[in-house]
Amino acid sequence: MKEYRIRLEEVSDYFEVEKMVRRAFWDVYRPGCVEHYLLHDLRKNDNFIKELDFVMESNGKIIGQNVFVKAKIACDDGKTKDVLTMGPICIDNDFKRQGYGKILLDSTLEEARNLGYKAVLIEGDIAFYGKSGFQFASDYNIRYHGLPKGADSSFFLCKELEEGYLTNISGVYSTPQCYMIDEEKLKEFDQNFQ
Repeated sequence: MKEYRIRLEEVSDYFEVEKMVRRAFWDVYRPGCVEHYLLHDLRKNDNFIKELDFVMESNGKIIGQNVFVKAKIACDDGKTKDVLTMGPICIDNDFKRQGYGKILLDSTLEEARNLGYKAVLIEGDIAFYGKSGFQFASDYNIRYHGLPKGADSSFFLCKELEEGYLTNISGVYSTPQCYMIDEEKLKEFDQNFQ
């Protein structure tokens, strides 16, 4: 049986979590990574939800983390629909492929539901996120901002936390501006790490 606990992140955890995130994402999607700086920067943003900023521990060691940010769908009828986006989410390299990621994901999604949030939109792999109930956002008539019509949008996923919340809408989702990285600031921040 896995021994773990999921709790809210504390300020004293920040650097340890950033180091773990940096190790987990290093050279995965690009040379080096941005996720540790992104996390550092997100925590200061007004759309960051402190009540949904989680770490996972095993035997007193932080082995995972996940965060949520407020986002919106610009509906075709001119209205907007409040949703969440999520991430970075990661598990420490030494604990990957042992089921901790799904446990962390499912637990934190449940916490978001408990706080009254209705839907989550993310960029991710359906092979992993589909196991936790995510579907293609196109199934909900939600398009990804800037993606040409007919382009592959299989990376763009959605999960309703309240059934029916996204029924009878169509619209466009844009990644919140707080996810855009300043490469110069990233280089400067990266000097804090070995």
